[in-house]
Amino acid sequence: MESEFHLITNITLALFAAFIGGLVARRMRLPTIVGYLVAGIAIGPFTPGFVGDYESIGELAEIGIIFLMFGVGLHFSLHDLWVVRDIAVPGTLVQMTLVTLLGVGLGWLWGWSLSSSIILGLALSIASTVVLLRALEDNGLLNTVHGRVAVGRVVVEDIATVAVLVILRAVGEPGTGTMVETALWTLAKSGLFVGLVLFVGMRFIPWLFSKITFMKSRELFILTVVVVALGTAFAAAELFGVSLALGAFLAGVTINESTTSYQVGADVLPFREVFSILFFVSVGMLVNPFFLLENAGHVLAVTAIIVLAKPLFAAVFTVLMPYPVRTALVVGAGLGQIGEFSFLLGASAVSLHFLDANQYSLILAGAVISIVLNPLLFRLITPTENWLKKNPALWNRLNRHGPEGPQPGEHFENHVVVVGYGRVGHHIVDVLDYLKIPTLVVDAEATRVSELDKLGVPTLFGDAANSEVMKHTGLDHARALVVTVPDEATTEVVVKTAREITPTLPIIARAGTQGGVLRLAELGAQDVIHPELEGGLEIVRHTLLRLGLPNRQVQKYTDIVRRDHYDIEISTRDEFDLLEELLHAFRDMEILWHLVGEESALINHTVADAGIRDATGASVIAIKRNNNLIANPKSALQFQQGDLVGIIGDEKQVVEAKLYLERFEMSRSVQEPQKSA
Repeated sequence: MESEFHLITNITLALFAAFIGGLVARRMRLPTIVGYLVAGIAIGPFTPGFVGDYESIGELAEIGIIFLMFGVGLHFSLHDLWVVRDIAVPGTLVQMTLVTLLGVGLGWLWGWSLSSSIILGLALSIASTVVLLRALEDNGLLNTVHGRVAVGRVVVEDIATVAVLVILRAVGEPGTGTMVETALWTLAKSGLFVGLVLFVGMRFIPWLFSKITFMKSRELFILTVVVVALGTAFAAAELFGVSLALGAFLAGVTINESTTSYQVGADVLPFREVFSILFFVSVGMLVNPFFLLENAGHVLAVTAIIVLAKPLFAAVFTVLMPYPVRTALVVGAGLGQIGEFSFLLGASAVSLHFLDANQYSLILAGAVISIVLNPLLFRLITPTENWLKKNPALWNRLNRHGPEGPQPGEHFENHVVVVGYGRVGHHIVDVLDYLKIPTLVVDAEATRVSELDKLGVPTLFGDAANSEVMKHTGLDHARALVVTVPDEATTEVVVKTAREITPTLPIIARAGTQGGVLRLAELGAQDVIHPELEGGLEIVRHTLLRLGLPNRQVQKYTDIVRRDHYDIEISTRDEFDLLEELLHAFRDMEILWHLVGEESALINHTVADAGIRDATGASVIAIKRNNNLIANPKSALQFQQGDLVGIIGDEKQVVEAKLYLERFEMSRSVQEPQKSA
């Protein structure tokens, strides 16, 4: 029985440990990767308690690597890289070279082999894409020039890592020729594979997905995503002898430019998250915490290269290029950590015997510490900038390319923050733009942010519920917050966060359920709109108006229902009183609408001349003219052709008014022939 459930036992306990670790990490405001690594340490062979089977978990971790690299390729944009190519390509290559040399120096100092030292240096030079994107998102920098430069740098690092993995496998596996011959042969096969995928796959795979979408089968579409990701990676390894990572990366690239790329990304996300978690757990299982404690000096040296030397190299090179100081500080802070690609490189090196487990532990320890410290590096950006400004000569020399433009949320006043740019958000932004009211949009969809950028609308890219992005929207100086996202849980988090930032800000939020309406109101949203219930309320309003009930009282009733959070039960005193008023109005009062036609006797007559009130007791209360409503018209106002005249009174008065107007029209028609005679 134990052998029968061996794999299930290991998967279950590994994911459970990751769940606990991730939960604790988030409670401590740390990236969940830290929790997953600690979970791996907890079930690893170096700590007491349950010991997971590394072989079983490691095999599943390989799938995690495939989906991880597939996701990187899926979001890889040559266009974005091309925009910042002047700094991303040379800056990354220089930085990686310098950091690798520092790693080689450390390895030589510790007596490591040359190959182990090179792997150490390369691993320390590769920043985590996941950690960088999250940090930029949290600080509202992702769609700024600073963020784009940082992302461009890390994209080049990712590409360089894929190339290193290809070469590493070539020189690490036994072959019949020399190391150089083997490396050249592997590079040739890799080039052939890349060419085949890019020229054939770019045409076939998007075509395949477009055909699958017409079959209208969600499960078949998801299955196609999985088959393409795993199949391309498997073909790369088995047919061309290159790494799984390269195959998975290229599979993602082939789909990137297709119309289905965003749906593919959404469908592959659960697979990527679950299997990549197992990958991080398997990485943590290799860490010997006792070895790290015994070699604390080694750990500190590795960490110093990651969080001090590497950011310094990145910032200095950026300052030398035509970018402001803040860009240099953001790039330095963003690259001051290592993560999943360093794990991937280290794991491959261990399997090929370039590193041993203890050496790999140093890389992992540096990764964990650098990820924990990375938010601190971002918090030091503004103080560092202010410190440099205290020395004008130094500041002007460093910032010779001029200041960057104002960032979204900064220097904003009297603006409206709109969270979500779907159909509702789009309409709100259009209306506010027409009214010349400043607007800041927060959205997590890249295509929407790109669209808004082209329109010149200030935006913040990020998930407002899962990051600190709302702190960068200038809510303290905003006129209102409008939350239009359909997900109720997200809306609740956004409203709660906003209310903590500013207690008096007007908040208009969208709810999906009646229970959600109550919760959002309790969290501090003054106006909560439930689209479905709002539609029903509008039907009630139009029904009452069609029955002739007074508009003001009908509007007052609908406002009361909204104030009571769409409670459809007639339960409050205000509702009873108002419905009684409406009932009384319905019983005792009626409205007559009379059209002033082309030959009407009322044309050019004043309200007083018509004598309707004197003759019948009914009153002219409104005239609708050219789509404009004239309420309580003056007695000297003249009727015009096309006027729709509203006359109110009790049942008897309205009947008499109708007969009076008919007689008035007839008398005019009789007088006209007499005059002509």
